Amino acid sequence: LVENSGLVVPGAQTIVEYLDELHGIGQGDRRLTADTPEGRVEVRRLTEWFLVKFHAEVTDYLITEKVTKRFITADAGGGPPDTTAIRAAKTNIRYHLRYIGFLIRQRNWLAGDRLTFADLAAAALLSVVDYLGDVPWDEDEVAKEWYARVKSRPAFRPLLTDTIRGVIPSQTYVDLDF
Repeated sequence: LVENSGLVVPGAQTIVEYLDELHGIGQGDRRLTADTPEGRVEVRRLTEWFLVKFHAEVTDYLITEKVTKRFITADAGGGPPDTTAIRAAKTNIRYHLRYIGFLIRQRNWLAGDRLTFADLAAAALLSVVDYLGDVPWDEDEVAKEWYARVKSRPAFRPLLTDTIRGVIPSQTYVDLDF
């Protein structure tokens, strides 16, 4: 939630649009959405794709099964990981990685010619999966190169210092040239 003078702005998508309305137009080429209505629709579509679809099909399964269940009691849903859910996430990520590669083969960034909220949403969720070592980077070199560009940006690097107690990050997680 973002609070400003009593205004509560819920949800990631709504928050980024609110911030763009307040500060985006004056950012010029550094604006994190497109300049045209059609371009902004594409940014919104892809941001939602990753925040909703990718999360539901990949990140949520992996975090729940590989991390969350370790820290909660059995009566609250903890316990051993569900290998079926993990296999589903590992299958699903291949589809999403191919989609990223497809988009980047058409454009410089996911939604167009410049970095947008869509790239940041996708990269943030992908970094979770990368942390756990479950991204098959060898399956799409273009997607891998795009992710390396995003995670090499100074603003993204602090995310790569985050750790989860008791869970060791993969070797590719902090490596900018993986």
